[in-house]
Amino acid sequence: MKQIQLASSGKKGEKISSDCFIEICKNDSKGIKINIESKVEVMYGNSIRKLVKDMIKFFELNNADIYINDFGALPFTLCARFENAVKRLFPDITKEYLLPLNTNNKYKSSKDKLRRSRLYLPGNEPKFYTNAGLHNPDAIILDLEDSVSPPEKDAAQLMVRNALRSVDFYKSERMVRINQLPRGIEDLKFIVPHNVHVILIPKCESAVHVKNVEREVEVLKELYNIKNDIYYMPIIESARGVINAFEIAAASDYNCALAVGLEDYTADIGTQRTNEGKESFYARSMVVNAAKAAGIQAIDTVFSDISDMAGLKASVIEAKNLGFEGKGCIHPRQIKVINETFAPTNDEIDKAKNIVLAFEDAQSKGMGVVALGSKMIDAPVVKRAQKVIESALLNNIISKNWRE
Repeated sequence: MKQIQLASSGKKGEKISSDCFIEICKNDSKGIKINIESKVEVMYGNSIRKLVKDMIKFFELNNADIYINDFGALPFTLCARFENAVKRLFPDITKEYLLPLNTNNKYKSSKDKLRRSRLYLPGNEPKFYTNAGLHNPDAIILDLEDSVSPPEKDAAQLMVRNALRSVDFYKSERMVRINQLPRGIEDLKFIVPHNVHVILIPKCESAVHVKNVEREVEVLKELYNIKNDIYYMPIIESARGVINAFEIAAASDYNCALAVGLEDYTADIGTQRTNEGKESFYARSMVVNAAKAAGIQAIDTVFSDISDMAGLKASVIEAKNLGFEGKGCIHPRQIKVINETFAPTNDEIDKAKNIVLAFEDAQSKGMGVVALGSKMIDAPVVKRAQKVIESALLNNIISKNWRE
């Protein structure tokens, strides 16, 4: 097999920002030659050169011409692009150039965390990363699947790994959508050691898919001495997945939610997706029921028209009425609408308070029957009211001392 003599990684062009293009060429024992062109040369030229020399030394490069065209890439991006070019040129190199873990990224998550909004970020587009957390989504999804073209999967793995280590997401839950199995298993070693909170499993069709991911995650956690819990969110995107929704939802104690993806689902059943959603009502209901039966959250699909805020709000209201607790979003402007609409209204909260207080008063008096005015209150009504209170607390609408 003919050996590769040149490899590159990254992007270049007039409209590129916060990224770089790196090309490495073997030069037949002429030593190392470095040519760097940077739009931030005046401020960061010396820092860029120092970082490049550190990586050259780390990867033990001896005879190569290195060309870098920098468009304002941050260190985590520059390092990912350089490592990717090196490994494309020298496939036998396996060691990783890891930047220090940002101390702001050491926070944990929990199984029942609020997940109203989850902002998708393409795995190979670092320009979207640094400000994503400022929009206050409940979660950030670094995507290795549909938003990344097949030739760039290796580049995205390194970019997402570096982002998990370096980018401050301002306490948003840190999620990664891996590729469809079996390819997604390879993604896990790039994310499990770097404080990922939730792994999204796309196009999940059986409990086996979840168990395969869980098995590999446990191996990696032991290998890297990872103590934090890592949760799973299978995504139902096919007719088979819908039929097997409950077994998928119940496949692991670390499942935190079950999501539905309607673009692939409607394609699978041979129809078109509409805003009314009649074609997906069965699938969405199945996902909600499966999630609730398994004791986890139900998460709705994305709303694809980023300019239609009224349509988005209507979609969230419908999702909420079906029993969903969150929704994916593909643009920061959708976050506020989603967060506010999933939160309980003042009327819902006031009604729930009255029901819970009446129930607690009846219990304290040893009464077996609970009444509110002229209406009797049964256990399901109380349970629903308690969930409204829990949601209001999570959304910081009421205080923990709301009874006072």
